[in-house]
Amino acid sequence: MFQLQTHNTTVKREIIAGLTTFLTMVYIIIVNPAILSEAGVPSDQVFIATIISTVIGTLWMGLVANYPLAIAPGMGLNAFFTYSVVLASKGEIDYMTAFASVFVAGLIFVILSLTPFREKLIDAIPANLKHSITAGIGLFIAFLGLRSAGIIVDSPDTNLLQLGDLTSSSALLTIFGLLFTVILMVRRVPGAIFIGMIVTAIIAYFTGMLEISKVMAAPHLPEGILMWNPISAIGEIIEYSLYGVVFSFILVTLFDTTGTMVGVAKQAGLVKEDGKLPRARKALLGDSLATTIGAMFGTSPNAAFVESSAGVAAGGRTGLTAVTVAVLFAIASFFGPLVDSVSGVTAITSPVLIIVGALMISSIKDVDWSSMDETLPVFLVMLIMPLTSSISTGIAFGFIAYPILKVAKGEFKKVHPLLYLFAILFIIQLVFL
Repeated sequence: MFQLQTHNTTVKREIIAGLTTFLTMVYIIIVNPAILSEAGVPSDQVFIATIISTVIGTLWMGLVANYPLAIAPGMGLNAFFTYSVVLASKGEIDYMTAFASVFVAGLIFVILSLTPFREKLIDAIPANLKHSITAGIGLFIAFLGLRSAGIIVDSPDTNLLQLGDLTSSSALLTIFGLLFTVILMVRRVPGAIFIGMIVTAIIAYFTGMLEISKVMAAPHLPEGILMWNPISAIGEIIEYSLYGVVFSFILVTLFDTTGTMVGVAKQAGLVKEDGKLPRARKALLGDSLATTIGAMFGTSPNAAFVESSAGVAAGGRTGLTAVTVAVLFAIASFFGPLVDSVSGVTAITSPVLIIVGALMISSIKDVDWSSMDETLPVFLVMLIMPLTSSISTGIAFGFIAYPILKVAKGEFKKVHPLLYLFAILFIIQLVFL
């Protein structure tokens, strides 16, 4: 099934690679409930929903596409769900309505993945804007990590921010967790982020910041299936004018998965000589299915995890690596009470947000800064996202500025027609909706 001999690998090597990938990305089962619970979603609901969507998406990648790639709820998208959609509405939009937008985005994503339009959409977006979206999300979630730890706080005298009390227990433990984890990463220790969280949690436990009453329990969904009817979900989107939110979910997931998939496939030697990915259509269905199913149970959109590259570096070349990751996540579903306790301590999860943000902003190295018509849209995307706590608003400013500047420069033919359409839709969204 996995063609191990063809890919010059063994069962043992694939299992070790799967374990390596699991250790580098398992932090998501702690961080995701911590973020989505602020939107009102029960933490144990998010935990199991995270496991379900990860297992389904990753099994698809392994069994159907035969890729050593793991799928899980994407960092940045979970923060967008909580802070930009639910909390920013100040009570008008609850998490059920937000999940309706994720559900519809997932369904649209499935349709796009079954057609060549997904690839055309990727080609229509300029490379600089793609890089700026990733970098902007990195700044956004790093800012959230600093703020939740109390390292950055609101200024009482102005509408700006100021440095918090660095002697507080939360700030001190966050700084320790951040430095310790980064040192492990610099030393190239496998599973550095997960190990850092464990060490930080142990310190939190012995200092009284973390209380653990129970470690294991049978997996359960306290609220059952949250979303299943596409008609009612579409009705909610129309009622609350969440078109921009749906589009942002699709756009960010699109770039995250495609970029990660190509990068990991190249690292694994799976890309053909003509530059094409084998079984690409099957692989592209993985994140869209996981996003749809994840919304049904209670989690934000899924994407391919760049941490899969750790497993590839350990020798993973086939879908057996992904299947191993899925099995390990299924086993982790029995540790819900422990995860619930740990995710409630911001000093444990904040270092992860800061580190992942730093990793994501590295994409700006590929941006072409040579001319203002390229620079300003990128700058707007990266600046607006953290300042407005909205990924969709940052994307909107960049997608509006880009075609305007290209037209002013006389290079309107270099802009894909879809980008003009997106600009018009974003203007309507910002001005009228």
